Amino acid sequence: MSANFAYLNTRDLEFIIQEWLPSEKVFNYDQFKDYYSKDDVKSVLAPILKMAKEVVEPTNDDGDKNPVKLVDGKVILPKSFGPLFHMLQSEGWGTSNIDKSEDAMVMPHVLHAAVCELLCAANPTFYPYILLTSGAADLIQSFADKDLKDIFLPKMMDGTWSGTMCLTEPSAGSDVGDILSKAFPTDDPRIFKIKGQKIFITGGDNDFTENTIHLYLARVEGAVAGTAGISLFIVPKFWVNEDGSLSDNDVVTTGVEHKLGQHGSCTAALAFGDNGNCRGYLLGKNPLQNDGKGEGMAQMFQMMNLARMETGHMAHCCIANAFYNVRDYAKDRVQGRPFTNPRGERVTIINHEDIKRTLLMGKAHMEATRAMLMKALFNFDIREHDPDPAERAKANAYVEMVTPLCKAYPSDEGWWLCGEAIQAYGGYGFCEEYPVAQIARDIKIYSIWEGTNFIQSLDLVGRKMGMQKGAVYAGFIQEMKDFYAANKDTAGLEKEFRNFGRALEANDNILQALAEWKSSNPALIPTYSRRVLTANSQLHASHLLLDQALIALKKLAELPADHYDVNFYKGKVEAVRYYLRNVTPHICYLADVIVDADTSVLDVPIEAFNY
Repeated sequence: MSANFAYLNTRDLEFIIQEWLPSEKVFNYDQFKDYYSKDDVKSVLAPILKMAKEVVEPTNDDGDKNPVKLVDGKVILPKSFGPLFHMLQSEGWGTSNIDKSEDAMVMPHVLHAAVCELLCAANPTFYPYILLTSGAADLIQSFADKDLKDIFLPKMMDGTWSGTMCLTEPSAGSDVGDILSKAFPTDDPRIFKIKGQKIFITGGDNDFTENTIHLYLARVEGAVAGTAGISLFIVPKFWVNEDGSLSDNDVVTTGVEHKLGQHGSCTAALAFGDNGNCRGYLLGKNPLQNDGKGEGMAQMFQMMNLARMETGHMAHCCIANAFYNVRDYAKDRVQGRPFTNPRGERVTIINHEDIKRTLLMGKAHMEATRAMLMKALFNFDIREHDPDPAERAKANAYVEMVTPLCKAYPSDEGWWLCGEAIQAYGGYGFCEEYPVAQIARDIKIYSIWEGTNFIQSLDLVGRKMGMQKGAVYAGFIQEMKDFYAANKDTAGLEKEFRNFGRALEANDNILQALAEWKSSNPALIPTYSRRVLTANSQLHASHLLLDQALIALKKLAELPADHYDVNFYKGKVEAVRYYLRNVTPHICYLADVIVDADTSVLDVPIEAFNY
């Protein structure tokens, strides 16, 4: 079995929730205070860690060895996926955690994210079935009338039915405004006939739920062109009759993709209404009664923004599990002698300097991406539950600001980091019998899902930097500058803070270049936007890691040398030191490249690529 869930403990997740983030603020909200507290984190995560290893991990191997198939029009999934889906749903680790009713016993996002990390790392291919059902149900909760909620939510919450989001079409991928799917009015003002095709629909079909509920984007006949005319529909695979029975709704799976990785995940091509009998419920205003404008894109963005955060989280899970596997392999693999004692005894490779460098590099990036994601999800809780409107607005602005960073940075870095994990194994890393080969195959899709990372970079420079006339981004950066000014002389982190200060200055230079290009040469903005996103992600990560290092240094000063937690805090400090001394300087390099404004990309003739 090549799949391996290699988490040994949940100590860093506990540190984030119990020591770093002021999570008591969240646990004291009315929604949570009777069910969870800050002291419960370890007791919640311990059984999940055990379940991830004993129950979820074997399904990962099953999914990779037994890819999704389409036989006689029916999807066949790995046999273990259905039982796992229903077990997680029945035990409360699935869709029910997004229940927004006042008396629902749900977890805070920040704690549930820790649970999800463990389950997803154990089988990243499976977990989207849970996430997409949750996202679809969340949209129905937010935008459907009560009678539609009563039809769809109970069975989606308990896992009897699954859910998806349907955006991409053969003629329109990232450019959603060009979709060709049509919706035609019927005698019932809420029900429309649907006709169209969707492709690359993750979880688009399965063999373990009774129905699949598609949240489907289409243009009502007569609506305006572009994204403004798009509406959102609930389109079930099987129509739900008044008596609760199911009947055919003219939704057909026409194919499944054969992918580099994610073999157990059904990526489906779907045909809707080929026989003229597909129906869907409109969510929101009828565009024919709203100047031709639909509300579909605004509604779908609720699911897409959460999905972007989840995509970055899944990439992080793969990074973490890859390097935990490298650690275990390096502890056991005997090869070579110490560089400083070439005639000494052979040693395990974790004692070699380059392997330690690889492991610390992985640890630093893993803790950086985990910090970014967990702080964002902590703010999810504040924006949903805080009684103070100002606090909710502030948290919402933060989440909006960091979403492209949290999606793109882990999924961009994860691809090459998995390559480094393979390298640490030597030749064995290139063999499918070892887990990092599969992890590398599985992780690549995340930089493409939910808007490619180029699109995330355009979101950053085109929208997020301009939110509230630039005030949100300015506040985001000013918080870092204030943090630097307050802590730059911290004993033991002088060089790290010096690099952070230089990076802040470099980012100012990037912003000046962007401002000049708007009038002088706008085409330079998309040419360099991905590098701007990387620089901002690394700057944000540097801030969060330094904030964690301050806590770790304080703990080390308080604890006796033989305390069981000393090595945890030492590891935290050294990972921060590595990141600030080896990664953060990259921001200065990127600033030099961006400010230089090389136009070779714009100047090269397309015909030059023929040679």
